[in-house]
This record gives sequence, C-alpha cells and structure tokens, in this order.
Amino acid sequence: MAAAAALRELADDQLIDQIGELKQELFNLRFQFATGQLENSARMSQVKRDVARINTVLREREIAAAEAATAEKTND
Repeated sequence: MAAAAALRELADDQLIDQIGELKQELFNLRFQFATGQLENSARMSQVKRDVARINTVLREREIAAAEAATAEKTND
C-alpha cells in the first residue's frame, strides 16, 4: 500500500508505470478469483485503492498546472 505523500514525490511517468503494473496485478487477481485460486481476496481492494490514489495524485497535478496556466494568462 502506497501512501499519498510518497506518491506525490514521484514523477508523472513513474506514477503511470505504477498504474500499469497495478492494473496488471488486478487483472491477475480477478483471474485467480474467477478460477477459485485467490487466497487473499482483500488484496483486490488494496490494489483498487492504490490505483485510485495514484489517479488522484495525477489529477491534482493536472488541476494545479491548469490553474498555474490560467494565473499566468491573467497576469500578462
């Protein structure tokens, strides 16, 4: 489980890579669940939350960049 503070220190490309890895893990977990091989079903929820946490950090950065661009336009 990744803390949001730790995620905010990473670069955008690292976060996107982590999302890809987590989505692959989630796919594997769902497959194991469907075939009855999943031992720790709580891991699915953890992975979903980690993906959501990373998406939130990326969205925060996107909003901050848009606000900075808007503020720069109004100052010119």
